[in-house]
Amino acid sequence: MRIAIDIDSTLHHYWDGLSAAAKRRFGIDLPYDQQLDWGITRLRPEQLQCCIDETHTEEAILAGVPYPGAIDAVNAWHAAGHFIHITSHRASSAHDATARWLDRIGLRHDELYCSFDKISRCREIQIDVLIDDSPINIQQAIEAGITPATILHPWNRDVVEEEGVVHAEDWPTLAERLETALEPLRRRAA
Repeated sequence: MRIAIDIDSTLHHYWDGLSAAAKRRFGIDLPYDQQLDWGITRLRPEQLQCCIDETHTEEAILAGVPYPGAIDAVNAWHAAGHFIHITSHRASSAHDATARWLDRIGLRHDELYCSFDKISRCREIQIDVLIDDSPINIQQAIEAGITPATILHPWNRDVVEEEGVVHAEDWPTLAERLETALEPLRRRAA
């Protein structure tokens, strides 16, 4: 199998850092449980970009703490021979710090790709599964014939319910559910 995995809000809890940046810089609260869609409308686009830039500095990237069970699940897939493509909606300037973070947390992977167009790259390298929190990427994966999976967040629950996406509240459960969901793909490939 060829598995692509997002970073922010997929491998680690990104929202707290983004919310803290919005509060510190602009005095705007971004309550996690109230972020019910993908757009962050409480910030103007330039304010949001400023917060994203702050949360994608080397210091902020290296401070990221993986969700419990994420490293174990991904490393087990890698050890089983699956191709692991780490993909992030980060500027290419964040690539080196992101690579250092992945090494530091011990996440085994075959490729790291920082880009604003994940699905094109996933198609190009024939990804079978995309694990991502973005409802846009989940929908585009479905349209591309890629099996989507996600950690549940307030902003992606609608697409998960509408599309029957493999999902869970935590990584150990997500890994277990993916094993079940991917069994038919494995049988076809064998």
